[in-house]
Amino acid sequence: MTTTPHTRPTTRQRADRPLLLPGQTHAAPGPHDMTGMYVVHHGFRRDLAAFEAAVRNTPVDDAEVWELLRKRWDGFAAVLHHHHELEDEYYWPEMLRRTRQVGLQSAVETLTAMEAEHHEIDPALADCEAGLTAMVAHPCPAHRDDLDAAVTRTRVALLDHLRHEETEAIPLMQRMLPTEVWEESERVALSTFPKRFVPFLVGWGLHGLPDDAARRMMAKAGPAYVVVHRLVGRRWERRERRTFKYA
Repeated sequence: MTTTPHTRPTTRQRADRPLLLPGQTHAAPGPHDMTGMYVVHHGFRRDLAAFEAAVRNTPVDDAEVWELLRKRWDGFAAVLHHHHELEDEYYWPEMLRRTRQVGLQSAVETLTAMEAEHHEIDPALADCEAGLTAMVAHPCPAHRDDLDAAVTRTRVALLDHLRHEETEAIPLMQRMLPTEVWEESERVALSTFPKRFVPFLVGWGLHGLPDDAARRMMAKAGPAYVVVHRLVGRRWERRERRTFKYA
C-alpha cells in the first residue's frame, strides 16, 4: 500500500477540472466541485482491494492483525454508511423530484437504482463485519474462507455501484442539482461526523492519493484539515501498515 507525503496546498489551487483518480471510471464536468466525492470513492476502492488481499494472506493465527482488521473495518463501514445516507437524504430525492417534473424517465431509473444498490450493499457489509468478528473470536480456515467470499462479494457490488454512479448519476448531479442543495450537502458532510472521528477521516481520505490530488483535497478542505493531517498522518500510516502488513 502507498503513503501520502505531507504536502502544502497553494492558495490559488482551484477545482477547475474534474478530478480523475486511479480506478475511477469517469470524471463529469460541471459547476459542482466533486473533489471530495471522488476522493471518497477512491478510498472505498482502495480499502476493499486491501481487505481482500489481507483476508487471503493474513495467517489464521495472527490474532493481533485480525483484531486490527476488525477495527479498521469499522472505520471503512462508517464512512461508507455516512456517504450513502448523505446521498439518499440530499442528492437523490431532490434530483428525482426534478427529473420527474421534466419527464426524464431514464434519469428516474438511474436515480432509483442508486438507492436500491445502497440497500443491496448493506447486507454484504454486515456479512463482512460478522466474518471479521468470527476470525477474532475463533480463527480458523473455514471462517477465513467465508470472510473471503463475503469481502469479494462486497467489492464486486460496490465497484459496480461506483461505476454506475460515476458514469450516470454524477453527470446528472452536475446538470440538475441546484447549487444551494450541493453546498448544503457539503456542509452536512463535514458537520455530521463525530469530532472524535475526524483524525481517522483525514488520514483515511489522503491515504494513497497521488500528490496532486492530495494537494487539491487539502486546498479544498482548508487549513484545519492540513493541521490535523500533520498531527495524525504519520501515526495513521504506521497503523495502516500494521493492519495490512500481509496485503
